[in-house]
Amino acid sequence: MKPAEDFVISLCIVSHNGYGAISGGKGGFVGGVERQTSLLARWMAERGHQVCFLTWDEGGPAENMIDGVRVIKICEQDAGLPGLRFFHPKWTGLNAALKKADAEVYYHNCGECVTGQIAVWCRRNRRSFVFSAASEADCDPALPALSSRRERWLYRHGLRHADRVIVQTRTQQAMMARNFQVDPTVIPMPAPGPTDAAYHAPTPAVRRVLWLGRVCKVKRPDRLVEIAKACTELHFDVAGPVYEDDFSRAAAAEARALPNVTLHGAVSREKIPELYRGASLLCCTSDYEGFPNTFLEAWSHGLPVVSTVDPDCVIARENLGRVASDTARLTTSIRGLLADSAAYAASSAAARHYFLEHHSMEAVMPRFEAVFASLARLTPTQSRP
Repeated sequence: MKPAEDFVISLCIVSHNGYGAISGGKGGFVGGVERQTSLLARWMAERGHQVCFLTWDEGGPAENMIDGVRVIKICEQDAGLPGLRFFHPKWTGLNAALKKADAEVYYHNCGECVTGQIAVWCRRNRRSFVFSAASEADCDPALPALSSRRERWLYRHGLRHADRVIVQTRTQQAMMARNFQVDPTVIPMPAPGPTDAAYHAPTPAVRRVLWLGRVCKVKRPDRLVEIAKACTELHFDVAGPVYEDDFSRAAAAEARALPNVTLHGAVSREKIPELYRGASLLCCTSDYEGFPNTFLEAWSHGLPVVSTVDPDCVIARENLGRVASDTARLTTSIRGLLADSAAYAASSAAARHYFLEHHSMEAVMPRFEAVFASLARLTPTQSRP
């Protein structure tokens, strides 16, 4: 497929944990950010653009091609000496990989120290840098996801020196402006979904609730356990990798002990659509989120979402499910929606329509392409003061 106006963009996407997502393998960490960056890389490559994808070295060759994307390894995540590895080989390896990519535009999703490291390199080498916020935590002045002063300083530095900042919602846009004096561009996150020919409307009669995500504290799987204990008439599918901390292990053990819960663990990307097709709705119990990929994927299958978070109030405004602030209200909302076939059908139809209009690949990806193209058309001296 040819890019618009036959204009080829040279793009480098930095996604340290993204090798599992871009390769389709079972190793490594695959979360929402990694899923989004791999989708973007493949779509841009299919459009005929030159795309590099920088990741940790998880074995295999130092560089290879995957679906038209040039994958460059930075270094092993645990390489180097404790206390020194932050600088070498992690930072030096990142700089070497950025240079090797030799792109016009560099892109990074999710606020962390790497945001600042990329910005420093791009500024010194007169390249354009685009940062994309992954959640409201990236827009919060307290930066709750970053544990050290060094990480917070580097992230703020990267945010200040990015040529463009992208956020997922208008709420995040307002937070960025208020908290960091940044004027970001709002672009909804994309997701693939079934075609009209392959789409089958779900039914509340299945009475299966899907919980999909990392089994870790911020996702609050303990709330799901309490819901499952209260709703013994329903079955709950819990899918996602279990973290190694005490909280995550305890939540997984409790879930595993319940007769109406199936703990699937980490599920390959190929099998996830089957989970959506087998469910009646998706439940989110998180403390905070950006705009979860799981919401988009659920809506693409016509599944309503019952959730503790509602990005830009879209669930309530567009009738895409139900919003609840605590476990008791989540329980009531799930039961109520599954018991009312007319209300369920209305939410299911609204979910599918909303996905197609706002989050399909065709609706969203050209907007990312336009941002990259606007920077790639600038000469190095124009793009940097």
